[in-house]
Amino acid sequence: MAKHREEKTNAMRMLDRSGIPYSAHSYEETDSPLGDREYGLHIAEKLGQDVNRVYKTLVGRGASGQLHVFCIPVAESLDLKKAARSAGEKSVELIAVKELLPLTDYVRGGCSPIGMKKQYPTVFHSAVLDCETVFVSAGKIGAQIEAAPEPLLTLLRARTADIIV
Repeated sequence: MAKHREEKTNAMRMLDRSGIPYSAHSYEETDSPLGDREYGLHIAEKLGQDVNRVYKTLVGRGASGQLHVFCIPVAESLDLKKAARSAGEKSVELIAVKELLPLTDYVRGGCSPIGMKKQYPTVFHSAVLDCETVFVSAGKIGAQIEAAPEPLLTLLRARTADIIV
């Protein structure tokens, strides 16, 4: 019987090139339309993981027009005022779903902070530093990457701040 080869995503290849250890995890995808919070909770449940260790990736546009990436625990909501402050912007609005693919090369539900079309300024919620490992999207629906937060933050040149409601 042929051995099943794991399909590498851009995010995985970037971690490989950088020498950052990670574990790839997959989950069965659902067809039911869920809101962002419910979708994130669904993923954490499918992975059997604490919702505080599974992070979702949100992309916003600042008043300056600059795009910013925000990574927060899946059970939480982004505080746009705190996000703007952390990004050095007057205000931030989340981009429309239809803009996600052309700007990042990722789709809703499979958006990773790693390996986007362009490296945008990235902020993780500060609780990431309390985790031994965290889960972020691997860059496609049904796949997650588990890695230690420090190497991820270094690779992405990301900052941490309190950015949740």
